[in-house]
Amino acid sequence: MEAGIVGLPNVGKSTLFNALTSSQGAESANYPFCTIEPNEGIVPVPDPRLDIISSHITTQKVIPAILKLVDIAGIVKGASEGEGLGNKFLSHIREVDAILQVVRCFEDDDVIHVSGKVDPIDDIEIIEAELMLADIQTLENALNKAERTARSGDKEAKATVEVVQKCLTHLGEDKPLRSLGLYESEIKYVHSYGLLTLKPVLYVANVAEDDLAGEAELVQRVRQYAAEVNAGVVHVCARLEAEIAELDEEDQQEMLESVGLAEPSLASLAREAYSTLGLQSYFTAGEKEVRAWTVPIGATAPQAAGVIHTDFERGFIRAEVFSLDDLVELGSEKEIRTAGRLRVEGKAYEIRDGDICHFLFNV
Repeated sequence: MEAGIVGLPNVGKSTLFNALTSSQGAESANYPFCTIEPNEGIVPVPDPRLDIISSHITTQKVIPAILKLVDIAGIVKGASEGEGLGNKFLSHIREVDAILQVVRCFEDDDVIHVSGKVDPIDDIEIIEAELMLADIQTLENALNKAERTARSGDKEAKATVEVVQKCLTHLGEDKPLRSLGLYESEIKYVHSYGLLTLKPVLYVANVAEDDLAGEAELVQRVRQYAAEVNAGVVHVCARLEAEIAELDEEDQQEMLESVGLAEPSLASLAREAYSTLGLQSYFTAGEKEVRAWTVPIGATAPQAAGVIHTDFERGFIRAEVFSLDDLVELGSEKEIRTAGRLRVEGKAYEIRDGDICHFLFNV
């Protein structure tokens, strides 16, 4: 699972990506299309529960969950018609599972805005319009093919035609597909098209260094818009986060304290992106490592075991599960077992966020 960072040129998305991945390259010039090929990075997802577990279970190392990010070149108005590097940008977005849209919520005369003014809602609507136009093109092409097949009496094709027409009607009302509320039984007919506005979105408000709390009017407008379309919002100061990312741990803490932050804002961004992708963590804990494993919300115990190794899923017998609360209260896994608080779960069990698991299998 991966998220793509998108935005208009010069909103700070590459600065944000570099800060997230701590991969500082040469400074890019202050003009559109400075990122041509998407950059990819792996970002740890900060989780204080790992520290709590390792304080009760002695271990050699602690491994957090990770998130894959793709920095996609800036989109411009007309991308769906090939403006700028439009088609290439859109194809890169098509490959990711969620969209992190960076919107500029700061004024700076030295950083040129591609539209000539700072208006985050206008930025959001430009990109949303381009993604909707691209989806319309995709669906119209798909409809022609599905209708031809449906004439032969093919039931799958007939169902596809119905869902595609439903999607086109919604897009025709200037509404993204994520707000249509398609059932899983409907999504399967359009899943292969890689529809852009069906992907979940998280808005990232890039704020000025004098608005680290994200209280400025521009940010409030983004929050209001996001609430109306049922999307999440996080605010970060990409420039400051890039500076913090370059420091060692001790200097980072000193700088955070000096600006009144408990942790880098990138930590909350990583967690929100993780959630936007529909992901959750469960843990394994032992002498060698305490580790967070990533699974989709709703994953069953065998599916969760398969993330560790395919043999674990293939030969799944049962899962032994306890909670972080049990560990904090009783102090050790041994005491949890003694108290009868260790749960034995079978193949139908759906993993809960924060479960601490042992899997028994036989192949």
